[in-house]
Amino acid sequence: MSDAPTLDPQQLRAWLNGAAQRDAAAFRSLYDATSAKLFGFALRILGKRELAEEVMQESFVAIWHNAGSYQSHLAAPMTWMTTIVRNKAFDLLRRSDVAAEIDGDPFDAAIMDALHDPAATPIEALELSRDATALAYCMSVLEGAQRQVLGLAFFHDLSHSEVAQQMALPIGTVKTWIRRSLEKLKACLTKGARP
Repeated sequence: MSDAPTLDPQQLRAWLNGAAQRDAAAFRSLYDATSAKLFGFALRILGKRELAEEVMQESFVAIWHNAGSYQSHLAAPMTWMTTIVRNKAFDLLRRSDVAAEIDGDPFDAAIMDALHDPAATPIEALELSRDATALAYCMSVLEGAQRQVLGLAFFHDLSHSEVAQQMALPIGTVKTWIRRSLEKLKACLTKGARP
């Protein structure tokens, strides 16, 4: 199995192209190279190994069936596959009573690596790292429930009504908390906050 930091986007594109042509060996290579990193991402969202395994199975079925629709000019291969895993994980959260854990540090280095283009220049990677660190710090100064509401809305892509339902809060409270939290984040980030 490949080590995550050494994943070659060109090789991943070739394997995705092979999967699009129904080349099982190429798909197996793609799986072997990326599954550990993608599993870690799913586990981070879901918090339970068995749920992450279910999402991984659904995700790789989707990758196999949709490899032909991958467009390299729109996203790096890992970004495209991470988006599929993310969407499958959120679908699982929406159709179950599983509570999303968003109080953990959502800016884990492995996740950030998966979400940005591996072909980014060192300066672009440094800027992304600085932005993520500042955002993580500013999120940490929010009150717990408000941080959770904001996290569910933005990191887990839930609507205001879905957040209200999951948190058992009135929708007006959710909207107010999100608006106030965004104002606090903006003020914190504008100050150039650093931990």
